[in-house]
Amino acid sequence: MMRAFIKSIAVSAWLCSIGGAAAAQTTVAGATLFQNVRIFDGTAKSLSAPSNVLVRGNRIERISSAPIALDPTAGGAVIDGGGRTLMPGLIDMHWHTLLVRPGFTELLTVDLGYLNVLGAAEASATLMRGFTTVRDVGGPAFGLKRAIDEGVLPGPRIYPSGAMITVTSGHGDFRQSFEVPRTIGAPTSRGEQVGAAMIADGPDEMTVRVREQLLQGASQIKLSAGGGVASPNSPIDALTFTDAELRAAVEAAANWGTYVTVHAYTSAAIQRAIAAGVQCIEHGHLMDDATARMMAEKGVWLSMQPLPDELAEAFPPGSEERAKAFEVFAGTPKTYALAKKYGIKTAFGTDVLFSPALARKQGALLAKMATWFTPAEALAQATGTNAQLLALSGKRNPYPGRLGVVEEGALADLLLVDGNPLENITLVADPARNFMVIMKDGVVYKNTLAAAR
Repeated sequence: MMRAFIKSIAVSAWLCSIGGAAAAQTTVAGATLFQNVRIFDGTAKSLSAPSNVLVRGNRIERISSAPIALDPTAGGAVIDGGGRTLMPGLIDMHWHTLLVRPGFTELLTVDLGYLNVLGAAEASATLMRGFTTVRDVGGPAFGLKRAIDEGVLPGPRIYPSGAMITVTSGHGDFRQSFEVPRTIGAPTSRGEQVGAAMIADGPDEMTVRVREQLLQGASQIKLSAGGGVASPNSPIDALTFTDAELRAAVEAAANWGTYVTVHAYTSAAIQRAIAAGVQCIEHGHLMDDATARMMAEKGVWLSMQPLPDELAEAFPPGSEERAKAFEVFAGTPKTYALAKKYGIKTAFGTDVLFSPALARKQGALLAKMATWFTPAEALAQATGTNAQLLALSGKRNPYPGRLGVVEEGALADLLLVDGNPLENITLVADPARNFMVIMKDGVVYKNTLAAAR
């Protein structure tokens, strides 16, 4: 409760900085009663009957179709939902908290303090888009996560991977040609100094790099198992880590009770990773039928993103990076079709990089999922299903408790939506207009209903 109180004070200060009227809407994480709401619980295909939901502290204490009394002498707040939809906070499983706002060149050149300030601003914006949790799969997010958890500033829960681990010439090795050869034990490159990526050549160095991320608080480990779009010297078809290197990473993570997820587009990269014991594949846009079947049989997760064409605008026209981007984008429909065909466990993410304008479309990217799934299926991916993948972190989970669901005992990350997103998923594309209440960890960060009274 003391941590919740500190959070509420920090939120009040933040809201005061952007306007006194907003500050008055902040609710201390005590008791909050949502009355007359219809619930999307993060798994169901339809909304509940009109219900009432009591939040106490940072947990959902009670859900009932019958009235729930709130002792006025004990403090707290009542929010009349007016028949609107109450749903879990959204989860983005492929996010780069500190790599969204800077341009690619800035990432490798500007002051690290400035990068952290940009990351803090983006974290607050992410929360106000209704994304109450993100899994950061590459970048120096540890300090920002701590600041958010301590209530220094508002932002989503962050499941950090730390630096993405790659090999010399792999995706994430952003060194220039004049920085080669790499001398073992020499000072790290700028990309490594920033914490965006770390280079590991050989099983022993892989073990060290994984352990370094775990030491800093990684909840899972992210590797680059194949070529990438943003890295100029990393062809899409390239295989990076050897079998022995991949197994070293999986063993080091398993020793800490957590898992490895890998960046991989092609079937060859995916199959090698699965053989080494990797439990989650990021992207997979160029996989074939046999690989999809293998993923389903092995129970391997697919963390997929409906990558938009606008993402290519981060790269110069005519560049190899832009050409690689469109090659990857073309595989999206096929991969979603394969995921549905074989029933692969599929998570939702966005993978926005170097584009604050595209970050503002985070909810629109979720709405785009209706191209391949029903609205209920898409929203379940971004809530209850994503939470199941987060749970693979085991005891490295920084936020023990149930996320992504509206259930008694679950953590109170909630959105009150003006409308029914199961009928009109485009509501999530405009959170400023349609998310009337945003609650994270039992604290109300936005309540436009209070302003309307």
